[in-house]
Amino acid sequence: MSTFYQQEAHNRRESILLVVVVTAILAVFGLTMGYAIGGTSSSAFLFLLAAMFAAVLLSSASYYNGDRMVLLASQAHEVTAEQAPQLHDVVRELTIAADIPMPRLYVIDDTAPNAFATGRDPQHSSVAVTTGLLQKLDREELQGVIGHELSHVRNYDIRYMLLVGVLVGSVALLADFFVRFTFWGGGRSSSREGGGGAQALFYLLTLILAILAPIASALVQMAVSRQREYLADASSVELTRNPYGLERALAKIATDREALEVANRATQHLYIVNPIKKFEHRASGLFSTHPPILDRINRLRSLTGQPPLEPSEVPQLVGLD
Repeated sequence: MSTFYQQEAHNRRESILLVVVVTAILAVFGLTMGYAIGGTSSSAFLFLLAAMFAAVLLSSASYYNGDRMVLLASQAHEVTAEQAPQLHDVVRELTIAADIPMPRLYVIDDTAPNAFATGRDPQHSSVAVTTGLLQKLDREELQGVIGHELSHVRNYDIRYMLLVGVLVGSVALLADFFVRFTFWGGGRSSSREGGGGAQALFYLLTLILAILAPIASALVQMAVSRQREYLADASSVELTRNPYGLERALAKIATDREALEVANRATQHLYIVNPIKKFEHRASGLFSTHPPILDRINRLRSLTGQPPLEPSEVPQLVGLD
């Protein structure tokens, strides 16, 4: 059985691999698009450089300002120890256990319970919680949630969440540009200008990539994101020495019927539990950013030798049934 430290190292290697894979998809897409539009190897190379430059530019902006944009989009406001004493106390004691600096703390004025962490490293991190989380969870459950979020900080998940989100978004933007270019007749005009069969072949290939590349990038991102959630759950237990608080917290957040209004498709992967409920019109089952709650709860229960829960038993865990 691997240690927490081995799991953390494995998680970082997977994250780096994710960046490499998505970057490679972006590079191939830019290369084929350049040849499809220009019909020459020089145009393909120029598009490749332009795509990579845009990705680097956006990643740099995200690295230094992404957390501010996320907090602004989430309508989070910073709170002091006087304004949220219990939150500050819990975070302070767990940062000591995790051996990381104290993050900046934010509150989102929404009664739906949830939380997320963001930033570029432990020295520049922030944790945001909703007022609903503070109101509906007891101290033990709050410790489980904060332990989970601080684990994302300690494991450098927050950095990769920002950077990979930008890379996946870059692939989607490039695909959208090519589809619009095709729709307005760009493909037909470029074919008339020359380039022959090779250009037509690359044009068809790029059109296929415009459909598949964003899907492939998102699937790679989701696969690793789910593993990060499992690891952060386990790391939370390491910090708190208590799996029961997080187990109950996950059940409470997942079974809560209130929708988090400020959440959207761009930020949903940051939260401890997907804030977009299945019953909402915003929900999409194709790309789930989180592992199933029941799987997460049963993994926590396995740490203490408890039998796994059935789906119908989850509400019982939080006294709803």
